[in-house]
Amino acid sequence: MNNIKKTLKNSNLGTVIALIVLMIFVTILNPSFIRSNNLLNLLRQLTINGFIAYGMTFVILTGGIDLSVGSILGLTSAIFVGLAAKGMPMFISLIIALILGSILGLINGIFITKAKLAPFIVTLATMTIYRGLTLVYTNGRPIPGNRESRLFAFLGRGLVLNIPFQVILFFIVFIILYILLKKTAFGRKVYAVGGNEKASFIAGIKTDKVKIAIYTISGLMASIAGLILTSRLNSAGPQAGASYEMDAIAAVVLGGTSMTGGKGSLTGTLIGALILGVLNNGLNLLGVSSFYQQIVKGAVILLAVLVDRKRNK
Repeated sequence: MNNIKKTLKNSNLGTVIALIVLMIFVTILNPSFIRSNNLLNLLRQLTINGFIAYGMTFVILTGGIDLSVGSILGLTSAIFVGLAAKGMPMFISLIIALILGSILGLINGIFITKAKLAPFIVTLATMTIYRGLTLVYTNGRPIPGNRESRLFAFLGRGLVLNIPFQVILFFIVFIILYILLKKTAFGRKVYAVGGNEKASFIAGIKTDKVKIAIYTISGLMASIAGLILTSRLNSAGPQAGASYEMDAIAAVVLGGTSMTGGKGSLTGTLIGALILGVLNNGLNLLGVSSFYQQIVKGAVILLAVLVDRKRNK
């Protein structure tokens, strides 16, 4: 029994089992859940949160938090559509939006490392600032997308061999980030900083540069999510991305990444995002009110934190 508990604790097996049980439970309640169209729709829906959760994994692995990702999503998507509406080529607008997302994350990292401020305080402040900038830029109104642009439509609605492009991109980015985290010196530094920042600094790791890099990655992932969401909705709303940071944090913690840093994996985050995706999709299929869905999501986040605390003990 102890060996089984140890195996579940040190791997993603327990999370995988939870995912399978949840899928079986939802299928029993509504058999249409396992239809191919619904499963593809499920994957399409979870990619938005999944991209943000990827970046959040790097942040939480260092013992930090990023509350600004939803606002970064909103601001970058508004800039993306706004520039295109003013005549700028769609591809150039896309690149500018991705660069902007990276810069906004970079700003978070600089304040956290150079000003020695707590990540929670910095990202809480920038969350408000970035959302305010979005409201100013959009004047509080949605900006319609370019229906005639093939690139714009392809981002969130395109298909490759009958598979949504955003789902393919989702797994491509997963592979890239997985290699970065598990197979490179940078990835080892991320774990080292999260495990013991002072010891890492003494060992010669430039901890500030590592932290700045991971917040930059977080901003980039949020901007990618914003571009895809904007394409799907065919508009950029001033409140786009609101509260998305909570879903991302829940996915990361559900996947086994410790809120204290140093422990976790991108694979676990992927499974955590799948669990939330199945939960959301299942509740929708069962006709559960969106009001009650908020309660369930909050309970899941609380449960994830409690599990994380017990795991650390």
